[in-house]
Amino acid sequence: MFEGEYLKGKRNGKCKEYYKDGTLKFYGEYLNGERNGKGKEYYKDGTLKFEGEYLNGKRWNGKGKEYDNYNDSLKFEGEYLYGKKNGKCKEYDYEGKLKFEGEYLNGKKNEKGKEGEFPMSDLDLFLSRYDWLLFSWWFI
Repeated sequence: MFEGEYLKGKRNGKCKEYYKDGTLKFYGEYLNGERNGKGKEYYKDGTLKFEGEYLNGKRWNGKGKEYDNYNDSLKFEGEYLYGKKNGKCKEYDYEGKLKFEGEYLNGKKNEKGKEGEFPMSDLDLFLSRYDWLLFSWWFI
């Protein structure tokens, strides 16, 4: 479903798009029938998925932020070009701690950057030990 303005049969101006159940899917700007300018995308449960800039219908040209659906935390903020991560960025883990700060080039991490040295959480540590126990038991 769509709510917004049209010009010569194409979407133009501010608009809202909805999932079939009526939940907001996108709020932003259109130009000549394509997403252009600032906008926000939402997951089906209504939590924020992405906020940033669009160009010629492509999500993520310019700066943007991606959010995790699991806990609504910021997982990426940085620059995009033609739908791919490109330029300076920061990535975060599910707890919101900085995990990478550096640059992307054409969707891939560039050599310029710092991988965070993050201690394992208690859950990760438990799971790694539990996996080892299961693996050891299998061969006994």
